[in-house]
Amino acid sequence: MAADGSAPGAARALWASTLAFTVCFAVWTIFSIIGLGLKAELGLTETQFGLLVGTPVLTGSLIRLVLGIWSDQIGGRRVFAVVMALAAIATFLVSRAETYPQLLAAALGVGLAGGAFAVGVSYVSRFYPRERQGAALGVFGAGNVGAAVTKFLAPFVMVAFGWEAVAQIWAGVLLLTAVLFFVSTKEDPDLARRRSAGVKPEPFLAQLKPLANIQVWRFALYYFFVFGAFVALALWLPRYLVGVYGLDVKAAGMLAAFYSVPASLFRIYGGRLSDRYGARKVLYWTFGVSALCTFMLSYPPTDYVIHGVEGPIAFSTSMGLVPFVVTIFVLGFFMSLGKAAVFKHIPVYYPQHVGAVGGVVGMVGGLGGFVLPLVFGVLNDLTGVWTSCFFLLFLLVGTALAWMHIAVRRMEVRSGAAPASLPELPEMEPIHDPAHVGPGPQPVAAEGVAPLRRPPITEWRPEDPAFWRAAGRPVARRNLWISTYCLLLAFAVWMVWSVVVARLPAVGFRFTPDQLFWLAALPGLSGATLRIFYAFLVPIFGGRLWTTLSTASLLVPAFGIGYAVQDPGTPYLIFVVLALLCGLGGGNFASSMANISFFFPKAEKGSALALNAGLGNLGVSIMQFVVPIAVTLALFGALGGEGQTTGAGERVWMQNAGFLWVPFIMAGSVLAWFGMDDLASARASFAEQATIFQRLHTWLMCWLYTGTFGSFIGFSAGFPLLAKLAFPEVDSLRYVFLGPLVGAASRAGTGWLADRYGGGRITLVVFLGMIAAVAGMIWFLHAGSFWGFFGMVMLLFFFSGVGNASTFQMIPAIWRETVGRTTAPGVADREAAAVIGFTSAIAAFGAFFIPKAYGASIAGTGAADAALWGFLGFYVTCAVLTFAVYIRPGGLLHDVERRRPPVPPMTVPAPEGSR
Repeated sequence: MAADGSAPGAARALWASTLAFTVCFAVWTIFSIIGLGLKAELGLTETQFGLLVGTPVLTGSLIRLVLGIWSDQIGGRRVFAVVMALAAIATFLVSRAETYPQLLAAALGVGLAGGAFAVGVSYVSRFYPRERQGAALGVFGAGNVGAAVTKFLAPFVMVAFGWEAVAQIWAGVLLLTAVLFFVSTKEDPDLARRRSAGVKPEPFLAQLKPLANIQVWRFALYYFFVFGAFVALALWLPRYLVGVYGLDVKAAGMLAAFYSVPASLFRIYGGRLSDRYGARKVLYWTFGVSALCTFMLSYPPTDYVIHGVEGPIAFSTSMGLVPFVVTIFVLGFFMSLGKAAVFKHIPVYYPQHVGAVGGVVGMVGGLGGFVLPLVFGVLNDLTGVWTSCFFLLFLLVGTALAWMHIAVRRMEVRSGAAPASLPELPEMEPIHDPAHVGPGPQPVAAEGVAPLRRPPITEWRPEDPAFWRAAGRPVARRNLWISTYCLLLAFAVWMVWSVVVARLPAVGFRFTPDQLFWLAALPGLSGATLRIFYAFLVPIFGGRLWTTLSTASLLVPAFGIGYAVQDPGTPYLIFVVLALLCGLGGGNFASSMANISFFFPKAEKGSALALNAGLGNLGVSIMQFVVPIAVTLALFGALGGEGQTTGAGERVWMQNAGFLWVPFIMAGSVLAWFGMDDLASARASFAEQATIFQRLHTWLMCWLYTGTFGSFIGFSAGFPLLAKLAFPEVDSLRYVFLGPLVGAASRAGTGWLADRYGGGRITLVVFLGMIAAVAGMIWFLHAGSFWGFFGMVMLLFFFSGVGNASTFQMIPAIWRETVGRTTAPGVADREAAAVIGFTSAIAAFGAFFIPKAYGASIAGTGAADAALWGFLGFYVTCAVLTFAVYIRPGGLLHDVERRRPPVPPMTVPAPEGSR
């Protein structure tokens, strides 16, 4: 026995089996390439072509159950070698067939190569201990890459020598592999022990008993999608690419391999994830992402005509070749994870019946590879819509996801046990034992196995110094930094229009200045509106889940911008929709700030919120600095699409303004899911949070925060376009990023001032400084001095950043002084978090009103003066309100901020138990 628990010869058995299965899979999918030549030569219909391609899959599927049982009885080594030899003979006979019936008969024999999967699962799993079987079977299952081998090499052989040569060469390689496999491996350890003990194998019918469990057939349904649909697409994609995109057979084969490779090799990674985190979690991710991908792929090219005020507005939607290949790649990646997850549990729950259970699951999955290509062809004949195949897959994965989730929830309820104590797949509960129960939330799980689910932290006492130093601060800081990264991306996507709209006319878009100001303002409108809802979602769904989902949602506008800006003919309506979708980034701020406010004690809350918001705001500056550079570079090569030529002859790639953020958004979603936490004490319904609307101070703080953050985000959105219109002789886009940078840095770096001197007093100073800054902007705008005007704008950004931190520091203090004295512990903290989110929602409307105020002022008077005078008057009201209600002698925060004896800190009593 090796140190890792594997049997002697395990490594050789694993790699020899993987090589053998790779060759078997290459043979099994051979008709996906040579079938194209046969279709043309014999004049086959779509249905006949689908039947021919699927026939080997039918044999390979149906034979898996029998081969799996034979492997358990007489040993996988001999069965594997015999199967390969027989399949090689059948493959050679394909080259001798002259009629369609003869081809079908030979194709049945070729299908034996696909049945080798059940043999290999039984053979390989017996060499490894339970905790390593997921990874081992993941490596073996990566033999699916044989489909890519066929798609890479077979087209070239077929073009050079004919389809008959492909069949003959593949047959010869398979026969040679059978010989090498048999002479280089030895019998599995279970068979060796039975022989030495003189124990007879279990009878055939006894091997079938586990199949009475409905759970086995549910596994089979999952595998019908993750494997059956993989095989179906591996066979169908060359035909699809030729028919839809007009590619030749070589190019279609190469691109189809781009799907097959990740759907095979990443199965190894799926096995490791299943070993570490549990198969159920991997399956949830697989089905969720696959549903999204198949939905996108299923939408057919469509032409729209909208009867507008000034006449018809026509546009079309379709998925180009590059986004199609990218989406297929993502689909293949998650399918590969799902394949490993399904087979992770078969040797665990059925160690004595791996062949039978694995055979039936593999059989049903393989049948998917037979049935689906046939149905794809029928759907094409009946509907005439190429994308109908993906709509069928969308229905299939949706059904699998719903059935799995319902089964899991019902089992959890029926068991009466804590969810964390259930087996890795709760639907397997009737046949599990304590050794198979997944580890719970405590960090004392079995060595090398991560917890299967991360429960909310039930013991959280940030106001307790001992708890905070020992356990609270590291967790809070980890959540803070991940939240800050995700928030930075959200701000970057939210404000990306502030740069994009300024460059649209240069690449051929004929929009008026008023239309451009509308595009710059709309993300602010939608982002502010979404914040109203986002502010209340963290206590309902949990900060970890909501941060993950809200960050992932940024992919929609990022991809949309990348596609839309490539064509000057894209209708204005599409840009309006994309501008509104950019507001998804703006909504994230409310939920992010509300979430982080729960983690930190009163003494550090101001600094923590300032860091989260300040560094998050930095996303605007980073975006305004990076995007103008990124659009001048062909960052993504052919995947990013063609560049555009400006009126000045400059070559640019405007799509990079959207595509640039995609990998970072994906990374942020993963970080949020695996790195953040939920707090049980932060849970609350909407009704419990809605009491904030009855508080006068909620609305007063909305007014003040609109003066600080509304100015920051509004000037960030409107300043680039205003500067370009007011000072056309200056290349102002090179400098506009400095404003958000100054505002973000001042917010992140001055949060301690509010903690030390009081948020109210700092806020009053802020508004006085903003009044002076706006007055200076008006002066230098009339003087025609760009640098004087620019300096005043930087001063305004600086004060707005300081005020963003100080106003948020005021909110918890106000609620402790008002609500905290008369309510149960914890209520004031929860309400304050909701107020932080809600005030940020109202203030974010500044991103809409400030650019629109500029546009209206310029349209009505020819200059921006009227808008600036309006801003100055608004800041005067903010300064008066801050002094009169909070800072004057007798004001709510007067005594608190002058270090008089403080009210004892509120604490949230810890429920029994802990994380």
